Amino acid sequence: MRRRSTWVGWALLGLWMVSAAALVVLSVASGSFQRQPLANTVGLLLAFAAFMVVGALIVANRPGNAIGWVFSAIALLAVLGALAEEYAGYAVRTGLAGGLLAGWFSGWAWYPTVALALIFTPLLFPDGRPPSPAWRPVAWLAVAATTLFVALAAVAPTIELDDGHVVDNPIGVAGVADPEDTVLNIVLGLLILAAVVSLVVRFRRSRGEERLQLKWFTYACAVLPVLLVGDLLPDTAGNVLFAVGITLPPVAAGIAILRYRLYEIDRLINRTLVYGLLTALLAAVYAGLVLLLGRLFGELGGRPPSWAVAGATLAVATLFQPARRRIQAVVDRRFNRRRYDAALTVEAFSARLRDQVDLATLSAELLAVVNQTVQPASAGLWLRPTGPPAGPGPAATLGP
Repeated sequence: MRRRSTWVGWALLGLWMVSAAALVVLSVASGSFQRQPLANTVGLLLAFAAFMVVGALIVANRPGNAIGWVFSAIALLAVLGALAEEYAGYAVRTGLAGGLLAGWFSGWAWYPTVALALIFTPLLFPDGRPPSPAWRPVAWLAVAATTLFVALAAVAPTIELDDGHVVDNPIGVAGVADPEDTVLNIVLGLLILAAVVSLVVRFRRSRGEERLQLKWFTYACAVLPVLLVGDLLPDTAGNVLFAVGITLPPVAAGIAILRYRLYEIDRLINRTLVYGLLTALLAAVYAGLVLLLGRLFGELGGRPPSWAVAGATLAVATLFQPARRRIQAVVDRRFNRRRYDAALTVEAFSARLRDQVDLATLSAELLAVVNQTVQPASAGLWLRPTGPPAGPGPAATLGP
């Protein structure tokens, strides 16, 4: 079974690679590759490549986990739908056969891709099953809604190709509404919301390894709102940011499921919070100082003098370490209380250490501090004798 699943996983990856290569070649031949920003085309391919690679790895190593099959299906449907759409437009212009069938497929392939990514992934992560049997109706309702979406799109009266051509659908039914204009669109939105709620419920109930897996996935998803910043950047930079952001959820899911460096997620979250807040604070200070000094001492056009920019930069550099320490303390106090309490305990012991001279008292207090901060199963303290060795030295122990 394991050997068969390994072959299936790599076969799916090979199919995706061949389809992606065909898409690039066809895009170059039709000219659409030049019409679109290079970062957009290549970036999206890399993003779905992350879904495909992670999906193939999970299928090969954890064939019983549905997440691997879901990720593989997302990547394959996305690249095959894009390839069919590209071929349909090229075939209509050049008279090749199969263009109508390709356009028909591309017209409905996007709907199951969206459902798999936005409903089934959060609903089934990380073990490939809903959080409890009570959530199974959500999965079945998602299957029914997606099937209706596909059916309505498949029998639409017309087929719109990538280059703007509109052709009649041979199996189209007159009067069929666009599925995105029906109540199904509202149902899909509610199902996505329910899937997110299921992830929250699963996280609240999780313990141990499953909680760490969910931390990896939710950490990657929490970064996705940063993609909105891409609208403020130039097209190429915005497309690169979008592509990088889309790759985070599948990569994080692969790390969590395959358990690679799983237990470093808390440190990663801590550093992200600290340096994210620090960057925002220093950027605000820098912008405020430059704008203020520019208004007070700048030219009529509002351009700040060079010394004002240099002064603002120096102020930000001076604030870096104090601000980082203060923000680190706030983050630890709010999100890593155990570390914060341990630091306070060590600090209090260090203060007593300067005044305490009784060796027995210090030994007991040291072991108590170790027990509170490190929480070992047992701890012992051996003190080296100062005189000639006449036997075992004094020792103090602390155990369960």
